Amino acid sequence: MPLRILHEMLHTPVMDILHHLKRSQGMTAGELAERMKMSYMGVKQHCDELVKKEFIDTFRRAKGSGRPEKLYRLTRRLDPLFDESGASIALGLLAAAQRVYGETAAAKLLYAWFQAKTETYARKLAGADDLLTKAKMLSKLRSAEGCICAVQQDAETGALSLVEHHQPLRELAAEHDIVPELECELIEKLLACEVSRYVEEISGLVRITYRLTPR
Repeated sequence: MPLRILHEMLHTPVMDILHHLKRSQGMTAGELAERMKMSYMGVKQHCDELVKKEFIDTFRRAKGSGRPEKLYRLTRRLDPLFDESGASIALGLLAAAQRVYGETAAAKLLYAWFQAKTETYARKLAGADDLLTKAKMLSKLRSAEGCICAVQQDAETGALSLVEHHQPLRELAAEHDIVPELECELIEKLLACEVSRYVEEISGLVRITYRLTPR
């Protein structure tokens, strides 16, 4: 994924800001400053410059009391930095398959593709026994493919979730509603657990959570 590579090559406050914003549903200048261990004004200055260049913009979030918070988020201008897994080519091929082989052709091809991906992942997860270890390994594999995935564990219950802040197959999922179902099945097979998928959208920002329940 280009942003991850750029972040490794150019470790600057600007790259850190983009890195943290992509992994969130919007952050205030104060939250960014705390995460980056920088001064509030230093972070805000960088954010203001990014807003001027239209790389990020702002929106308001209501608080329990007082004035709404101002949060920063990435704009669509930065979309080329994030992997979309050749969505336009895939959509064209699936549409052609439907025209030639019938309406069920696209679903069959998607199913076969996810089966092959499951087998590839399974070979890389071989040897991992417990759910947490497997979830962490799968998180790294999915992040490498552009999903920006992380494992979260509830401090009280110990419940595990995979949380993703980018959906490389977004365009495919919009056209073929079987895609989210196949992604859940992939995770269920690899982690041998029940998977519940939740999508949160806030001011144009999307977070996908896969809650993992041991069988």
